[in-house]
Amino acid sequence: MHIHQLAMLQDNYTFLLHDPNSRIAAVVDPAEAQPVLDCLNNLKSELVAILNTHHHKDHVGGNVQLLNQFPDAVVYGGAHDRGRIPGQQVFLQEGDRISFAEQQAEIFFVPGHTRAHIAYYFPPETPEAPGELFCGDTLFAGGCGRLFEGTPSQMLNSLEKLRSLPDNTRVWCAHEYTLKNLQFALTVDGQNLGLRQRIEQVEKMRSRSEATVPSTLGVEKLTNPFLRWDQPALQSAVKSQDAVKTFARLRGMKDQF
Repeated sequence: MHIHQLAMLQDNYTFLLHDPNSRIAAVVDPAEAQPVLDCLNNLKSELVAILNTHHHKDHVGGNVQLLNQFPDAVVYGGAHDRGRIPGQQVFLQEGDRISFAEQQAEIFFVPGHTRAHIAYYFPPETPEAPGELFCGDTLFAGGCGRLFEGTPSQMLNSLEKLRSLPDNTRVWCAHEYTLKNLQFALTVDGQNLGLRQRIEQVEKMRSRSEATVPSTLGVEKLTNPFLRWDQPALQSAVKSQDAVKTFARLRGMKDQF
């Protein structure tokens, strides 16, 4: 399975999963249709699936046009997003599995950003290979999504599920927010040497207009404050040792950053 990362809108990423042997493709969170259609044309491949993580327009905006071009493509989304994702035919729940290119993805129910958000996780094909996590707006490189429809407790539980995956899992998040996320992280975890090294690297990458996605879970666990709610430095920064309160206060501070 090859992964093609397509930049869209102002700061969105859409991901085209491609099987070069059968020349079929699936797309994750198509914000727009045309870049996907152009990529499919270059690959001379057919779209067979649309994998949506949640209903926001910048994740489903391309669904209708893609279905016009590929009417047999199957649209997947969370069970609780019924009626909110254009063309949705399959309603996924925690623990469900879907298949693409002879690989199976496990579904995680990860509410918080929205009440129906899901993530798609493809485990490693070999012990040396990375897993692939398509997490929409739940986990970002250096951050996490705003709580539009969920609670801090829900988001904490969702992030804990993702944090439990192997360190070499690649994190394919849907926005180029990394630099600003890390700038905030420094305000609450400024003694974190790994974080300081990471932001230097990201600043150089962004100065060259390079994508900072994908990240890896190992990097996120060391530098992302929203996966470090149980670390003393973060608890001290928000004056709480309670996990949910620590997370909620961090999220509130980031909202005002």
